[in-house]
Amino acid sequence: MNSVPVPSASPVVRPSACPGLVRVVPAADGGLCRIKLPGGRLDARQARAIAAVARAHGSGVIEATNRANLQLRGIRDGEAAALTAALLGAGLGPLVDADGDAAALAASDDVRNLMLSPLAGRDPAALIDSAALAAPIFGMLAREPRRFELSPKFSIQLDGGEAVAALDHPHDIWLSAWRRGDGAVRVAAGLAGCPPVAPDDAPACADVAPGDAVALVRALMLAFLDLAPADATRMRALLATHGERALLERAQAYLPLPLAADPALAAWRRAPSAPALRFGARASRDAARCSVGAQFALGRLDAERLDQLAALADTRGDGTLSMTPWQGVFVHGVAAGDAPALRDALAALGLVCEPTHPLAQLVACAGSAGCAKARADTKHDALALAARVGHALDAHLTGCERHCALPHPAAHTLVAVAPARYDLYRRDDAAGLGAPLARHLTIDQAAARLGNPRQSQDTTDA
Repeated sequence: MNSVPVPSASPVVRPSACPGLVRVVPAADGGLCRIKLPGGRLDARQARAIAAVARAHGSGVIEATNRANLQLRGIRDGEAAALTAALLGAGLGPLVDADGDAAALAASDDVRNLMLSPLAGRDPAALIDSAALAAPIFGMLAREPRRFELSPKFSIQLDGGEAVAALDHPHDIWLSAWRRGDGAVRVAAGLAGCPPVAPDDAPACADVAPGDAVALVRALMLAFLDLAPADATRMRALLATHGERALLERAQAYLPLPLAADPALAAWRRAPSAPALRFGARASRDAARCSVGAQFALGRLDAERLDQLAALADTRGDGTLSMTPWQGVFVHGVAAGDAPALRDALAALGLVCEPTHPLAQLVACAGSAGCAKARADTKHDALALAARVGHALDAHLTGCERHCALPHPAAHTLVAVAPARYDLYRRDDAAGLGAPLARHLTIDQAAARLGNPRQSQDTTDA
C-alpha cells in the first residue's frame, strides 16, 4: 500500500485531542503516540523500528488497539519530535509530503482510518481482494483536499467477505462485498453501523461495482462534510438530523453513476465470523502457506515482545504481520506444516492462542495506571478476574463512563466506581451497556457472578 508521497498545502486542521503520529497527547504514565497501520499491516523491519522507538523515547510499553493500530506509552517530555521523525523514517507515516508542516502531517495522518480484515488479500474465502481495493482508497484519502475537515475518529470499513472479520465494530461508512443472484460480485455500502448479519440489522443503502468503490467512498465522505454542522463529527450524529436519504442525494452529485441499492440487498445478510477463527492457522490463497493468529493479553505487549514477533515473522513466515481489531496479530506466509510450532512460539511469548483461554474475549481499558480519569487499575483487575473465573469471558472492564478499548458493548461490562470496585451490566436489547446486575462489586464478587450462568442473568442485586 506504499506510493509516492503527495505534496500537500498547509490545511486548516480540525482541532483534536486524539493521539497520533505527530500529536503525542499527555496521559497519566507519560505521552501517548498512536501509530496508524494501513489495514493493520506492517513488516518485520517496521516492527523492529517501533520497538526501538518505544525503548528510546518511551517506557517500552506498547498497546494493540481495537482498530488494528499500535500505541506507544510513556513518551518522555521533549522527545515527541524525535519519535515522529524515527517513525516517519521507517515508512510508518501517511502517504503525503507535508514538507515539514506538522499540522498538515497530523491532518493527513488522522484520516487513515480504513479497517480491513487481517487476512485481506490472502483469504481464499473472500469475494474480492480487499487489500488491493484498499490501496486506491488510501490514495484518495491522501489526495482529497477536504480530508482535513474530517475528525480523526471518522472511520471506514472495507470487508471483502473474509472468514475473519470485525462485523460488530460500527463505522461511519462501511463497504462489504456480496454476490448478486446472477453471480456478479458487488460492493454494498451502509452508514453509521456495520454490515448486516442478524435479520433485524439495518440493510445496505447502496451498492456499486468494485471498480466504483473508491468513488463511492469519496462521494459519501464529501456529502457528510457538506451537510454536517461543526459539532457533528460522526455520521450517526448527522443522520439523526438529516436522514439517510438526504445524504445519499447529496452524494449523488459527486458520482458519475446512479446511486441505488439492488432490491435484493434488503434481504442480504453477511455471513457471520466466528470469534474462534482469530486464533490458530487460517488458510491462504497459497495452499502451502497459512496465517497464524493470536491475541495479546489485554492488548498489551512491550518492545522486547514486538522484536521477538518480528523475528518470528522473518524466520517462520514471509516477514509480514497484521494487527487485528481484537488486539491481536496474524503472522503471514507460514508453511502449513510449521503452524503448530509457530503457535507454540507465540504462546511462549505470552500471547493468547486458544479461544477458550480466560483472556480470549476479556478487554480492559488503560486503567488508572495510564489514565487520570480511570477509577481503578482495570488491567490488574481483569487479570485477577480471569484467574478466578477460569474460562473464556466476553466482558469489558472500563475505568470510567467513556468505555474506552471496546467499540461496542460486551456481553458483560464492569464499570469502575472506586479502586477494585465495579458496577456490573449485562448486554440486552436496550441502548447503552444493558441491564444493571449489581453495584459496587469486588473482583471476587464479580467473578462469582460471572462464573455462575444463573447469577450472571439475575438482576435482583441491581
